[in-house]
Amino acid sequence: MLLFDIDGTLLFGATDAHRDALQDALREVHGIDARRARVVAPAGRTDGDIARSILLGAGVSAERIDDRAEAVREHCCLRYARLCPTDLAGTVLPGVRELLDRLSTHDDLVLSLLTGNYEPVARLKLGRAGIGHYFASGQGAFGSDCEDRAALPAIARRRAGERGRPYPREKTVVIGDTPRDIACARADGIRCVAVATGPYEIDQLEQADWAVENATALAELLSELLSD
Repeated sequence: MLLFDIDGTLLFGATDAHRDALQDALREVHGIDARRARVVAPAGRTDGDIARSILLGAGVSAERIDDRAEAVREHCCLRYARLCPTDLAGTVLPGVRELLDRLSTHDDLVLSLLTGNYEPVARLKLGRAGIGHYFASGQGAFGSDCEDRAALPAIARRRAGERGRPYPREKTVVIGDTPRDIACARADGIRCVAVATGPYEIDQLEQADWAVENATALAELLSELLSD
Protein backbone atom coordinates (compact mmCIF):
# COMPACT_ATOMS: atom_id res chain seq x y z
CA MET A 1 0.00 0.00 0.00
CA LEU A 2 1.25 3.44 -0.97
CA LEU A 3 -0.03 6.28 1.23
CA PHE A 4 0.26 9.57 -0.63
CA ASP A 5 0.30 13.01 0.92
CA ILE A 6 -1.47 15.64 -1.21
CA ASP A 7 -0.12 19.20 -0.95
CA GLY A 8 3.50 19.36 -2.05
CA THR A 9 3.50 15.70 -3.10
CA LEU A 10 0.69 15.33 -5.66
CA LEU A 11 -0.34 18.98 -6.02
CA PHE A 12 1.40 22.32 -5.70
CA GLY A 13 -0.38 25.67 -5.45
CA ALA A 14 -3.80 24.30 -4.47
CA THR A 15 -3.88 25.65 -0.93
CA ASP A 16 -5.24 29.21 -1.17
CA ALA A 17 -8.95 28.34 -1.02
CA HIS A 18 -8.21 25.74 1.65
CA ARG A 19 -6.42 28.33 3.81
CA ASP A 20 -9.22 30.84 3.32
CA ALA A 21 -11.86 28.26 4.25
CA LEU A 22 -10.08 27.37 7.49
CA GLN A 23 -9.60 31.03 8.38
CA ASP A 24 -13.30 31.66 7.72
CA ALA A 25 -14.18 28.73 9.99
CA LEU A 26 -12.08 30.13 12.84
CA ARG A 27 -13.71 33.52 12.43
CA GLU A 28 -17.22 32.06 12.32
CA VAL A 29 -16.83 29.60 15.19
CA HIS A 30 -14.39 31.41 17.49
CA GLY A 31 -14.50 35.04 16.38
CA ILE A 32 -10.77 34.93 15.63
CA ASP A 33 -9.22 36.79 12.70
CA ALA A 34 -6.66 34.16 11.72
CA ARG A 35 -5.12 36.52 9.17
CA ARG A 36 -3.71 38.51 12.08
CA ALA A 37 -2.78 35.52 14.18
CA ARG A 38 0.70 34.16 14.78
CA VAL A 39 1.95 32.61 11.57
CA VAL A 40 1.83 28.81 11.59
CA ALA A 41 3.98 26.84 9.15
CA PRO A 42 1.28 24.53 7.73
CA ALA A 43 3.45 22.04 5.84
CA GLY A 44 2.83 18.51 7.09
CA ARG A 45 0.30 19.55 9.75
CA THR A 46 -3.29 18.42 10.00
CA ASP A 47 -6.05 21.00 9.60
CA GLY A 48 -7.02 20.48 13.24
CA ASP A 49 -3.44 20.99 14.39
CA ILE A 50 -3.16 24.22 12.40
CA ALA A 51 -6.44 25.48 13.84
CA ARG A 52 -5.39 24.59 17.38
CA SER A 53 -2.05 26.35 17.06
CA ILE A 54 -3.70 29.54 15.78
CA LEU A 55 -6.37 29.47 18.46
CA LEU A 56 -3.97 28.81 21.32
CA GLY A 57 -1.85 31.71 20.08
CA ALA A 58 -4.96 33.90 20.18
CA GLY A 59 -5.67 32.95 23.78
CA VAL A 60 -8.48 30.43 23.23
CA SER A 61 -8.54 27.70 25.87
CA ALA A 62 -7.81 24.09 24.98
CA GLU A 63 -11.21 23.08 26.36
CA ARG A 64 -13.03 25.53 24.09
CA ILE A 65 -10.96 24.34 21.11
CA ASP A 66 -11.92 20.72 21.84
CA ASP A 67 -15.60 21.56 22.30
CA ARG A 68 -15.82 23.37 18.97
CA ALA A 69 -13.43 21.30 16.86
CA GLU A 70 -16.27 19.56 14.99
CA ALA A 71 -17.93 22.89 14.23
CA VAL A 72 -14.66 24.24 12.81
CA ARG A 73 -14.26 21.14 10.65
CA GLU A 74 -17.81 21.28 9.33
CA HIS A 75 -17.65 24.99 8.54
CA CYS A 76 -14.25 24.67 6.86
CA CYS A 77 -15.46 21.86 4.60
CA LEU A 78 -18.66 23.67 3.65
CA ARG A 79 -16.80 26.89 2.95
CA TYR A 80 -14.15 25.09 0.91
CA ALA A 81 -16.86 23.58 -1.29
CA ARG A 82 -17.84 27.15 -2.21
CA LEU A 83 -14.31 28.52 -2.57
CA CYS A 84 -12.58 25.64 -4.35
CA PRO A 85 -11.73 26.48 -7.98
CA THR A 86 -13.62 24.37 -10.49
CA ASP A 87 -10.40 23.37 -12.23
CA LEU A 88 -7.24 22.49 -10.30
CA ALA A 89 -5.68 20.45 -13.10
CA GLY A 90 -2.84 22.95 -13.37
CA THR A 91 -1.75 22.24 -9.80
CA VAL A 92 -0.88 18.58 -10.45
CA LEU A 93 2.89 18.27 -10.17
CA PRO A 94 4.85 17.19 -13.27
CA GLY A 95 5.00 13.44 -13.66
CA VAL A 96 2.27 12.69 -11.12
CA ARG A 97 -0.44 11.72 -13.61
CA GLU A 98 1.92 9.38 -15.42
CA LEU A 99 3.02 7.88 -12.12
CA LEU A 100 -0.54 7.23 -10.93
CA ASP A 101 -1.50 5.80 -14.33
CA ARG A 102 1.37 3.35 -14.11
CA LEU A 103 0.74 2.38 -10.49
CA SER A 104 -2.98 1.85 -11.10
CA THR A 105 -2.18 -1.07 -13.43
CA HIS A 106 -0.82 -3.11 -10.50
CA ASP A 107 -3.74 -5.21 -9.28
CA ASP A 108 -2.01 -6.09 -6.01
CA LEU A 109 -1.15 -2.48 -5.13
CA VAL A 110 -3.36 -0.27 -2.95
CA LEU A 111 -3.19 3.46 -3.75
CA SER A 112 -4.41 5.49 -0.83
CA LEU A 113 -4.11 8.87 0.88
CA LEU A 114 -2.49 10.05 4.08
CA THR A 115 -3.06 13.78 4.45
CA GLY A 116 -3.66 16.44 7.05
CA ASN A 117 -6.55 17.77 4.96
CA TYR A 118 -10.04 17.14 6.27
CA GLU A 119 -11.41 14.33 4.09
CA PRO A 120 -14.11 16.34 2.23
CA VAL A 121 -11.46 18.96 1.39
CA ALA A 122 -9.01 16.31 0.20
CA ARG A 123 -11.56 14.50 -1.97
CA LEU A 124 -12.85 17.69 -3.60
CA LYS A 125 -9.33 19.04 -4.15
CA LEU A 126 -8.17 15.88 -5.91
CA GLY A 127 -11.43 15.57 -7.84
CA ARG A 128 -11.08 19.10 -9.20
CA ALA A 129 -7.45 18.30 -10.06
CA GLY A 130 -8.60 15.30 -12.08
CA ILE A 131 -6.79 12.62 -10.09
CA GLY A 132 -9.31 11.74 -7.40
CA HIS A 133 -10.38 8.55 -9.15
CA TYR A 134 -7.08 6.88 -8.34
CA PHE A 135 -7.92 6.81 -4.62
CA ALA A 136 -10.85 4.69 -3.46
CA SER A 137 -13.35 5.99 -0.95
CA GLY A 138 -13.33 4.31 2.44
CA GLN A 139 -9.54 4.10 2.39
CA GLY A 140 -6.71 6.28 3.67
CA ALA A 141 -6.47 8.60 6.65
CA PHE A 142 -7.20 12.32 6.95
CA GLY A 143 -7.00 15.29 9.26
CA SER A 144 -10.66 14.72 10.05
CA ASP A 145 -9.75 11.32 11.54
CA CYS A 146 -7.28 12.64 14.07
CA GLU A 147 -5.54 15.92 14.82
CA ASP A 148 -2.28 14.05 15.48
CA ARG A 149 -0.68 13.18 12.16
CA ALA A 150 1.38 10.46 13.81
CA ALA A 151 -1.85 8.50 14.36
CA LEU A 152 -2.87 8.50 10.69
CA PRO A 153 -0.79 5.62 9.25
CA ALA A 154 -2.31 3.14 11.70
CA ILE A 155 -5.80 4.37 10.78
CA ALA A 156 -5.06 3.91 7.08
CA ARG A 157 -3.68 0.43 7.63
CA ARG A 158 -6.72 -0.57 9.68
CA ARG A 159 -9.08 0.58 6.93
CA ALA A 160 -7.16 -1.35 4.30
CA GLY A 161 -6.97 -4.52 6.37
CA GLU A 162 -8.96 -7.72 6.06
CA ARG A 163 -10.58 -10.05 8.61
CA GLY A 164 -9.98 -7.56 11.40
CA ARG A 165 -6.24 -7.37 10.77
CA PRO A 166 -4.58 -4.09 9.74
CA TYR A 167 -2.70 -3.94 6.44
CA PRO A 168 0.87 -5.13 7.15
CA ARG A 169 3.47 -2.57 8.13
CA GLU A 170 6.11 -4.24 5.98
CA LYS A 171 3.93 -3.76 2.89
CA THR A 172 3.09 -0.10 3.56
CA VAL A 173 5.00 3.00 2.42
CA VAL A 174 4.24 6.66 3.16
CA ILE A 175 5.03 9.11 0.36
CA GLY A 176 5.28 12.77 1.38
CA ASP A 177 7.29 15.95 1.13
CA THR A 178 7.92 17.10 4.71
CA PRO A 179 9.75 15.93 7.84
CA ARG A 180 6.31 15.43 9.43
CA ASP A 181 5.49 12.82 6.79
CA ILE A 182 8.68 11.02 7.73
CA ALA A 183 7.91 11.32 11.46
CA CYS A 184 4.41 9.88 11.11
CA ALA A 185 5.78 6.90 9.18
CA ARG A 186 8.40 6.35 11.86
CA ALA A 187 5.71 6.53 14.57
CA ASP A 188 3.95 3.54 13.00
CA GLY A 189 7.11 1.64 12.13
CA ILE A 190 6.66 1.85 8.36
CA ARG A 191 8.87 3.03 5.52
CA CYS A 192 8.77 6.45 3.91
CA VAL A 193 9.75 8.01 0.60
CA ALA A 194 10.29 11.78 0.72
CA VAL A 195 9.87 13.83 -2.46
CA ALA A 196 11.51 17.26 -2.65
CA THR A 197 8.59 18.87 -4.50
CA GLY A 198 7.26 20.83 -1.51
CA PRO A 199 8.88 23.45 0.74
CA TYR A 200 11.85 21.30 1.77
CA GLU A 201 15.09 20.59 -0.07
CA ILE A 202 16.21 17.01 -0.52
CA ASP A 203 18.98 17.36 2.08
CA GLN A 204 16.29 18.28 4.64
CA LEU A 205 14.52 14.99 3.97
CA GLU A 206 17.40 12.59 4.49
CA GLN A 207 15.77 10.91 7.49
CA ALA A 208 13.39 9.15 5.09
CA ASP A 209 14.21 5.65 3.87
CA TRP A 210 14.52 7.15 0.40
CA ALA A 211 14.59 10.79 -0.73
CA VAL A 212 14.04 11.75 -4.39
CA GLU A 213 13.89 15.00 -6.31
CA ASN A 214 10.56 14.69 -8.14
CA ALA A 215 7.77 12.42 -9.37
CA THR A 216 9.91 11.09 -12.22
CA ALA A 217 12.57 9.91 -9.79
CA LEU A 218 9.81 8.58 -7.54
CA ALA A 219 8.43 6.51 -10.42
CA GLU A 220 11.86 4.99 -11.03
CA LEU A 221 12.29 4.16 -7.34
CA LEU A 222 8.84 2.60 -7.01
CA SER A 223 9.42 0.56 -10.15
CA GLU A 224 12.51 -0.93 -8.49
CA LEU A 225 10.72 -1.57 -5.21
CA LEU A 226 7.73 -3.22 -6.85
CA SER A 227 9.94 -5.50 -8.91
CA ASP A 228 11.75 -6.86 -5.86
